Amino acid sequence: MVSPAVSLPHLAFATPRKLPKASELPGRVVVLDIAFASEASGGGFAKITKPFIDGVGDRLARWVDHHDHRLHGTFAEDRRFVLATKKQHGACPEMITPELVAATGAIDTIVCHGDFDGLVSAAKWIRGGHEPYPGADDDARAIDTRIGKPGPKGLRLDRALRARSRDASIFGLIIRVLTSDSPDPALWAILDEAAREMEALEAATDRLAAGYTRISLPSASVARSIAFLRVPTGAPRYDKTGLLLAGQDRAAIAAVIDKDTLTLAAPFDSGIDFLELLGLSGGMPTVVSVPIARLDDALRALRVPHDERYRFEA
Repeated sequence: MVSPAVSLPHLAFATPRKLPKASELPGRVVVLDIAFASEASGGGFAKITKPFIDGVGDRLARWVDHHDHRLHGTFAEDRRFVLATKKQHGACPEMITPELVAATGAIDTIVCHGDFDGLVSAAKWIRGGHEPYPGADDDARAIDTRIGKPGPKGLRLDRALRARSRDASIFGLIIRVLTSDSPDPALWAILDEAAREMEALEAATDRLAAGYTRISLPSASVARSIAFLRVPTGAPRYDKTGLLLAGQDRAAIAAVIDKDTLTLAAPFDSGIDFLELLGLSGGMPTVVSVPIARLDDALRALRVPHDERYRFEA
């Protein structure tokens, strides 16, 4: 168990397309819940992930991830890499065990994804492979797959994260809460204050969701319908996860265009694989974001009828 006074390793919060500089990471490094970059990341594995791996070099102690990627097999013989698909593990924390942490040995830095899944993974590693609280693994799976409901603590933390999805200070607070046996109530107060911002975000999201258009797809498509929405220029800040889920309430696939990005989403258990459909090397099979330049490719792959494609035009 971790006491409130324990010193944490150096923490770096990252995404597949934005990794820290290897030279700025001290000592032995563990990477958690960071997918190998795909072409949709603006450079892919060769320009983003591989230079990072090469830069860390022998200091890379372990890389644990659960996102699909064609190059996973390349690292099958490298025991530092513990890689799975989203189907095998709906969330990353369940892959982290006391045996894995012990076998890895002492580390100095954790690089993790700044979402609930990634932060719980980091906290679990710090706690020697033990859940930060009972049910944390289940909460991470429910939140990352959007199947089932997280418990009260998971929901509380997830709302704070969704409200401040790019705020590294919130990420750090959550790590401190999850690695302490007796978290300072003041930390929870800050997180709860952030979570309250979700009320305004949800209201804005609901207003945007009213603009979805449902389009029927032919039987040859991977789904029977798609709900499409273009976020208007100047729209207020909203919750993208909530907006995509609202689209899935209206059709089998949600498609959202926001500025220069197209995002496609389907339920985790739908069997739809956007990676295969769009020829992407890695990521989440049921949620992908690609440059708007791929819009025509996506419409063809989904077999959107020609007389409906005008709806997607700016």
